[in-house]
Amino acid sequence: MQFEYKTIEKPIENTLLKEKGSKFIGFAFPINNEVELKAALEKIRTEHPKATHHCYAFRMGLNGENYRANDDGEPSGSAGLPIYNQLLAHEITNVLVISVRYYGGTKLGVSGLVKAYKECAKITLEEANIITKELETQIEIQFSFNQQNIIFTLLSKFDAKVLNFDANENCILTASLKIAQKESISDKLTEMQNISFEFTD
Repeated sequence: MQFEYKTIEKPIENTLLKEKGSKFIGFAFPINNEVELKAALEKIRTEHPKATHHCYAFRMGLNGENYRANDDGEPSGSAGLPIYNQLLAHEITNVLVISVRYYGGTKLGVSGLVKAYKECAKITLEEANIITKELETQIEIQFSFNQQNIIFTLLSKFDAKVLNFDANENCILTASLKIAQKESISDKLTEMQNISFEFTD
């Protein structure tokens, strides 16, 4: 099973490509869901209301299974697809790339557009720092107060991050850890007495 994916570390904004008077401005955003996707698209539309086209492509999901390429009025396949192909070429997912075009008066033709949109996406992504992220899961553990040392020692051994800790006679703790560790930590917790746990996602 796959536990990690490649994405970009932080947004890249305003890379510029000029082609026969047309300006292509590139943006790339790391995104995790539809809400972040819509917010990023909205932000660029607001910043560039007079642009001729806002073409974009994104991939989301571990294997990029959720994707879309949008030509925004350019000839079919001349904008969104070349941008999308750059996401594939860089082997990244959970990324949105937008190319904003200001028309400069000279038509580029379909092959010219394909080349320009591809190049715009390429120079934008070349500026990005590509990182590997590991998938995480959340675990909720219930245990008695006098067991907390054992639990915290176990969690640190598996590099788990404590998100919430409710310390009473019966403690409830929520932590996030890498999915790759899920089985090992389950085995350890199962061996302990008076402890219940479940993965919450």
